[in-house]
Amino acid sequence: MPAKKVKTILKLNLPAGEATPAPPVGPALGQHGLAIMDFVRAYNEKTADKKGQVIPAVITVYTDRTFSFITKLPPVTEMIKKALSLEKGSQKTGREPAGSLTRAQAEIIAKDKMGDLNCDTLDAAVKVIEGTARSMGVKIE
Repeated sequence: MPAKKVKTILKLNLPAGEATPAPPVGPALGQHGLAIMDFVRAYNEKTADKKGQVIPAVITVYTDRTFSFITKLPPVTEMIKKALSLEKGSQKTGREPAGSLTRAQAEIIAKDKMGDLNCDTLDAAVKVIEGTARSMGVKIE
């Protein structure tokens, strides 16, 4: 069987188990002629056990109006907010810290996220996590 021809690849950050056809899902999939409810149903089934998290989906759209998708791990910012019990990052990054992240917490997040990061060593992954934390206004200890 010949491989399907890829039309485009979409990346969406959606609430796990709670995606709806409302924006951003509807417009993103609708413009490519996909069955929106089929995607929403499949995504919600696949992520039902992770409710309360934001799970990115990478959707591959084919020219015959079919699709496949894979889910990734939550974004680093979400993992940092969860580890520090924050609602959001600092509103004044650099002037008002939103909290502080220890090296041990950064290592735990790095180990969890290692599969999605483009680094080979844990030390490099920790630096990526710390950089994201700094950009959120979280101090590194």
